[in-house]
Formats: sequence, structure tokens, C-alpha cells
Amino acid sequence: MKILFLFLCIVMQFQSNAQTTISGTVTDSKKHPIFGANVYLDGTYDGVSTNEQGHFLFKTEEQGTQTLVISFISFETYILTAEVSSLKNLQIKLRDDVNSLDAVVMNAGMFEAGEKGKVTVLKPLDIVTTASALGDFLGALQTLPGTSAVDEDGRLFVRGGEAEETQIFIDGIRVFTPYTPSANNLPVRGRYSPFLFSGISFSTGGYSAEYGQALSSVLLLNTIDKPDQEKTDLSFMSVGLGLGSTQIWDKNSLSVNASYTNLAPYQFALPDRNKWIKPVEAISGETVYRHTFKDDSMLKVYGAFSATNFDLIQEDINFDEGVRFRLKNSNLYINTSYKNKFGNNWRFETGLSFTNDQTEMKVIDDKINNHENSAHFKLKLKKNFSNRFKISLGSEYFMTHFNEDYQPLLENSFHYGFQNNLLAAFVETDIFFSKYLAAKIGVRAENSELLNEFTLSPRASIAYKLGKKSQFSLAYGQFYQNPKNDFLKFSEDFKAENTSHVIANFQSTKQNQIFRLEAYYKDYKSLVKFDTEMANFNSNFNNNGTGFAKGIDLFWRQNGKIKNTDYWVSYSYLDTKRDYRNHPIAARPNFASQHNLSIVAKHWIVDLKSQVGFSYNFASGRTFTNPNEPGFLNNQTKNFNSLSLNWAYLIDQQKILYLSASNVLGTQNVFGYNYKNTQNSFGNFDRQAILPNVNSFFFVGFFWTISDDNKSNQLDNL
Repeated sequence: MKILFLFLCIVMQFQSNAQTTISGTVTDSKKHPIFGANVYLDGTYDGVSTNEQGHFLFKTEEQGTQTLVISFISFETYILTAEVSSLKNLQIKLRDDVNSLDAVVMNAGMFEAGEKGKVTVLKPLDIVTTASALGDFLGALQTLPGTSAVDEDGRLFVRGGEAEETQIFIDGIRVFTPYTPSANNLPVRGRYSPFLFSGISFSTGGYSAEYGQALSSVLLLNTIDKPDQEKTDLSFMSVGLGLGSTQIWDKNSLSVNASYTNLAPYQFALPDRNKWIKPVEAISGETVYRHTFKDDSMLKVYGAFSATNFDLIQEDINFDEGVRFRLKNSNLYINTSYKNKFGNNWRFETGLSFTNDQTEMKVIDDKINNHENSAHFKLKLKKNFSNRFKISLGSEYFMTHFNEDYQPLLENSFHYGFQNNLLAAFVETDIFFSKYLAAKIGVRAENSELLNEFTLSPRASIAYKLGKKSQFSLAYGQFYQNPKNDFLKFSEDFKAENTSHVIANFQSTKQNQIFRLEAYYKDYKSLVKFDTEMANFNSNFNNNGTGFAKGIDLFWRQNGKIKNTDYWVSYSYLDTKRDYRNHPIAARPNFASQHNLSIVAKHWIVDLKSQVGFSYNFASGRTFTNPNEPGFLNNQTKNFNSLSLNWAYLIDQQKILYLSASNVLGTQNVFGYNYKNTQNSFGNFDRQAILPNVNSFFFVGFFWTISDDNKSNQLDNL
């Protein structure tokens, strides 16, 4: 009996120490062996790396159901759960990781300016160090292909579209009045400081179904999530003063920026073509509050306020004493956003914005006051089912209430306006078939209460990686936008304007180098037409307008090939015609140039602790109508040329002296012509060139940063 018992114990001990051999081969999708892949049983120390033939073999004492894990860089992790005894002679094929740095990118029509994107065309630093930008992100974006140089306006005109066809969003929430108001030939600026934004996405063509009410493009601005340290920024400029500060406590942070602008001293020293009764005076402030919760969800509240006031007299060929224009504007914008993760890889995002904009204008003796209240509410859900399939869906609601009072001298006043509420929903999927092939497919639905119209916008894009450094993309989309306020305030008998985009994109990237070539075609339908010289309450409106825009955009950027030098070149060819507004025939609109070229370069001089740079902008002539000759938009202005220079001198790590000059050669650019209302004695209409108010603009600034690390400065904190 004792012998039998001892025998059983020996057998049981032997069984408990029995080892199982796990073996197999690991290859990629093309059956090439993968050398160095990690193979192990989850939760144990049992494992090995594959050899040069992709083989692996190791033993384990584990029994029962086990999980085998196989991982290697640039490939998706492979997981197999099975009875350990069956893990023999396995043939494992790893799939490419679609999230790797060399994977395909959905990029047709999109430019990135940030530090986190796989392919970044612009850097945040470029916003404030591009000579022609003058510290405004709009100016920096106008050096990209697809934009037209409408220098007297300052807004973004993209691929044959009007400025109103580009919409701006902050943290995914709509900005309804993004530009500071101005007078004729005084270019506007963006209301918002670039110092609070961590990244910019600028679409020059088709864009995601998540965004709507834009016929040409969208500009996405993302505020900084988590500042890395506390700091204070002081700015002393030739046009005013600036103050910024960031404070951090616990899971909270608060950033504040304020600026005061007064052009009186500058215009006294360097007069322009206007007679200033009250030079431009403006005050603005922005703040971002952030709170991170225990579950890493985040709440951000962004607020901005600005007020502008000026009074001037501008020359006009039809008014001997000129045209007096007075303006007062105040603008309040509040944006709240919240994002969180829940459940199984679900992501929840929501936000709300409110805009209050009030403008008082007086043109000669006529008074115009308008008041706009707008709001946007958005809810979005995202789900990553796997690295290869993602879905996002959501809904949003827009509300706009616009009123305007017009009081002509010695006549009855007029009151007009509109209220428009718009409900939208969208769904979109990202499908990665491999790291070489991906697609984005979506649809957007909108219902406008004012127009009593429902629209459906399908959108799709596909990208294929041709090699390690290059890829090709195609995109198609349908886009709708309500007529702008200048029309809706006089009539509500409209339907949405619409266009379809087709885009083909080729992109090649290497270290510190990028090349893009993009061709596109846009087909416009249902554009607004009217039968008067300018839209007014006596106009007869319809939606019979049509148009097209087609062209080629080219972008090249290289950094470091020339020592300490960074440069980029942008070129755009645009062929466009429109039969809209009061056009009697289809013609190239007067804001569109056929050829646009930008060259930007920056060079760091080590011995002088300085960065010097230049921007050269060229645009071929724009159309205008000469009443002394037959035809409509029958003439073209001379070409536009502007060379701008800048110099940033590092006094020490946190003190910078910055100088810039636009159009340093003083080129007298002509934007068009105003003609006399009556003929002269020879039967001709005399004309006056529409010129910039000043040929060149000079800027001097001293920027001082006080921070915890004693290293940061205002040119690298974006």
C-alpha cells in the first residue's frame, strides 16, 4: 500500500512539472518573416523573441486556457486565447499598425499647423514669425496655396470662394463674427490672439461631415489643453500694449490675454491717405479656464471681448469732400466645451457658444445700427471599434437673430432683420483597410427653419500610400450654406446655396521636407442673384446663380537643407467664373486672381542671436468693369507685388525685440478703380485708383516673458 501511494505521488509530481512547448512562425501580410517580435503568455514570464526566420519556441508549465500575445513595432498586437496544448506550429500573420507614423493620412484639402499632427505643413511658431502675417493667424494662412491675395480686405478667400464661404471654429464650436470690422481698404484682422491656440487645421477644400454652413473651407482653432508652466507675458508695441498670464493650481489652469491698440501715435508719425478724425482705438481680452477631472475628462471655458472705435474721411471721386465713415463695434464671444471617455472606447464631446455683436456706423449722414445674437450647441460621440474602424456621430443646433436699423438723413427709418434656427446631424466613419489604404465616409443633414429647407450632404475621401514617403488622395463632397446676412435681412425667399467639390491630392514627405500637389473642381449652384446695383429692400432676389472654380495648388517646404534656414513656396492657379449677384453674364469675380505665389524664408544667425525673414507675395491682376469700354468686368488691374521683412533679436532667453515691415519696396498696388458717376466733356468717365491706405506698414515690438523655467518666450509658446 505504501509503495502504491508513493508511486501515485511521483506520478502527480511529474504531471505537475510537465512542460508544454509553444511554437510557431510570425510573418507580415506579405509572408515576410518578422525578426525580433515579442511572444509571451499574458500574465507570465514565459516567452521569447522570434529569430531571423520568424520562428519562436519556448516551454511553459502553465495549464488550461492561456492568452498568447505577439507584438512588434509598426504592427498591431496579436492576441490568441486557447488551450495551451494547442499552441503549437502556429502560423501568425501580423497586420500593419494603421496608427504608426508611416501610415496613410487623410489629408485631401487639409493643412495642419500644430505639433501633434503626423504631417504638419505649418508650425505654431509660423503664425508670429512670418513677415507678412503681422502676428495674425489669417496673415500666415494667406501664404498657403488656395488662398487669394485680397490685401485690402484681409479675410480668407479660398479657391474662388468669397470670404463668407469660410467658417471658423474654436474647439469645434462655431465663431459667428470672427473678424474685427473695418472701413474700405483697411484690412480686417482676426479677433483672437494666436497665443492661446495649440494647433490649427485649415481646409482649402472638402472637409469632414462634422462641419457645415461653409461652401469653400473651414478653419479649426484648438486652444491649449494643459499649459506646462505658469508664466506672464508683457508686450510693448508701436501700436499698443499687451499683457498675458497663465496660472496653474491643482487640476485647474487659467490663461488671460489683454491688449490695447491705439494707432494715433503711429498715424501722426506716418500719415496715410485718410484724414483721421479719430484713429483706430481698440481693446480686447481673452481668457481660457481649464479643469481636468479625476477621470481625465476636461472642461474648458473660453471667453473673448473686443471693442473698436474710429472715425475717418476717405477720398472718393464722386464726393469732393470725401466720404466720412464712423464705426463703433463691441463683440462678446463665449465658448464652453467638455470631453470625456466612457464605456468601451466611447468618447463624448459637447460644447456651447454664444456671440453678441453690436455695430454702430455712420456713412456721411446716414446711420446704420445692427445687432446680432448667435448661439451654437453641439453634441458628438466617437467610438473606436478597433484601430481600423472608427465612427463619429452627432447633432448640433444653430441660432441667429439679426436686426438692423437704417436711418437716412431727412427720411423715414427702415428696420429689417431675420431669425434663423438650423438643426444639423452628421455621421462619419474612418476605415483603415491597411496602413496603406484608408477611407473616410460621411453624410450631413441640415434643416433650416428660416428657409424651410432640408439638405443632405454626402462626403467621402480615400487615401492610398504609394511608398514610405508619398501618398495619393481623392475626395468628394456636397456642401450647403444659407445666404449671408446682407441678403437674408432683406428677404427670406431663398434656398441654400450649394457647391460640390472634387479633389485629387499627391503628397510626399521626408524629414524636414514636404511637397504637395492638389487639383480641384468646384461646381456652384443656387447662388443668390439680384437686379439692383447693391442688395437692398427694393431688390428682386432669386437663387438662379451658378459658377465654377477649378485649379491647381502647389506647396513645397524645406527646413535645414540650407543651414539654419527654413523656407516654403506656395503657388496656386485658379480658373473661375460666376453668374451671381447682379452679374449680367458669367465672369471671373473681382476678388479672384488667376495666379498667386508666396515665398517665405527664415534664417537664424547664431552670432547675432537673431532670426531674419522675408515674405514675397505675388498675385496676377484682378478684374474690374471699365464703363468707357463695352463689356462687364472687361479690364484687369496690374499685378500685385509685396515684399515684407522681419527681424527677431533675442536680447536674452526671455526678452525679444521684434521688427517687421510690409511691402518694404513701397510698391503701389491697385485693387481696382472707382469711376465718376457722370461723363466728362469728352464723353468719358474719369476714374480713381483704389489703393491701399498706406503702401508700407512698420511694426516694432518688445516681448518679455517671466516663467518658471526662465527659458520660455512668446515666440515658442504656441
